[in-house]
Amino acid sequence: MTDKIVDTQRQTSLLINPMETVKFKTNIKCGGCIATVTPFLNEAVGEGNWQVDVQDPNKILTADTTSATATQIKQAIEKAGYKAEPLN
Repeated sequence: MTDKIVDTQRQTSLLINPMETVKFKTNIKCGGCIATVTPFLNEAVGEGNWQVDVQDPNKILTADTTSATATQIKQAIEKAGYKAEPLN
């Protein structure tokens, strides 16, 4: 019963705040960089809601969010010591 209530609340939250995907060109280039930025991005957008394509020459970070703004995500990346330029 509790799981159903939580799931219903999540669905309601998603309807009120639809998922937005934001992308950034970054200088996050390796697994060590990802490990460094992980706690900052997990706090900003939630675990499992972001990824970095380190194979792409532009090192594209993609984040799915229902609450964090592009500015907040950029600030989280910069707080971790990396650069981020919004792409969308």
